[in-house]
Amino acid sequence: MKFGKTIRKEWLLDEEVVFLNHGSFGACPRSVLAVQREWQERMESEPVRFMMRELPQHLDSVRAELAAFVGSRAEDLVFVQNATDGANAVLRSLLPTFNPGNELLTASHAYRAVRQTMVYVAELCGAVVVDAKVPFPIADAGEVTDAIARAITPRTSFAVIDHITSPTGVIFPIKEIIALFVERGIPVLIDGAHAPGLIDLNLDTLGADYYVGNCHKWLYAPKGAALLWVDKKHQSKIHPTVISHFLGGGFQTEFGWTGTLDPTAWLSIPAGIKFHQELAIAGSRDYTRKMLLDARREITATLGVPLGAPEEMLANLCAFPLPNDPDATDERVLHLHDMLFDEYGIEVPAMNANGKLYVRASSQVYNDPSDFDALKDALVEIASAVRFTG
Repeated sequence: MKFGKTIRKEWLLDEEVVFLNHGSFGACPRSVLAVQREWQERMESEPVRFMMRELPQHLDSVRAELAAFVGSRAEDLVFVQNATDGANAVLRSLLPTFNPGNELLTASHAYRAVRQTMVYVAELCGAVVVDAKVPFPIADAGEVTDAIARAITPRTSFAVIDHITSPTGVIFPIKEIIALFVERGIPVLIDGAHAPGLIDLNLDTLGADYYVGNCHKWLYAPKGAALLWVDKKHQSKIHPTVISHFLGGGFQTEFGWTGTLDPTAWLSIPAGIKFHQELAIAGSRDYTRKMLLDARREITATLGVPLGAPEEMLANLCAFPLPNDPDATDERVLHLHDMLFDEYGIEVPAMNANGKLYVRASSQVYNDPSDFDALKDALVEIASAVRFTG
């Protein structure tokens, strides 16, 4: 199997765009979309029979396959539409357990939407959100665990920690971090939005209380496919964000029906797993990671900026610091993204990490080194004109 431009035809991606942003929403292959269309046609041929009689059994089958892939018991895993949906289900279910003065702890690299959920819940109960100040650039994994350990106090009642950070693409030392909370009796939710398919998982042995992850990114499922894993001891307390007919029916029953929606993204997860496994056999991880690390070294050397994180803390995502260390605002983040897309035809996100402006690139099998060369040339031209600040 040949990667790069040869395999790009397996996706619907616009040939005029240099696409270095698989990390934001994924990109579903044609073959998986074809499977989803088959499910949609089957559903629409007799919607009542499909939804009421057939769907539960189909979801059970998919759940078993996905659970095997992520190292979980099937009964501990339910489907949600995205990782933020799963995080909302957990945090809002636990709202009655939080008290005024409690601290909900996260890290400064947290995904904004999930942090906003924490803020919403905290405001309702009089708690506060605390951000462990994890540096970036990061010298080693110990800096992450040390920063989080320093932020834990006797008032810390819950934690939400990213497995792979959204703004910076860094793989956190998650087992060591979880151990910090376990030894203090503090429950922890791991936001693994990027993890399924990107790194190996064994949720049963990870030690977390809750785990959310997307299947539409690195596992190639259609958008709207994600998982929520809950340790058995907590399941009776956790309810879906949308309450429907089966409140009180138990963890699996409540999440199994939250109202009418299109379940075919979930039903297509096995096709995404199959596609992922075929790529893995052909060497996709070695190809994409080497390309990313090579590009990162060349781009940062050319720009004269630090690398950001050690190689062992990266997979298929990394953030490039920018010359002159520009401060980030929402306007500057949007301006840089739009400038790279509108003027250079490059789809790559600008990011705010600890108040500074970065570019975060993704490496996928449909990319080749010329895509990163285009990004390097664009950043050099923008830097020479001092246009990062907008």
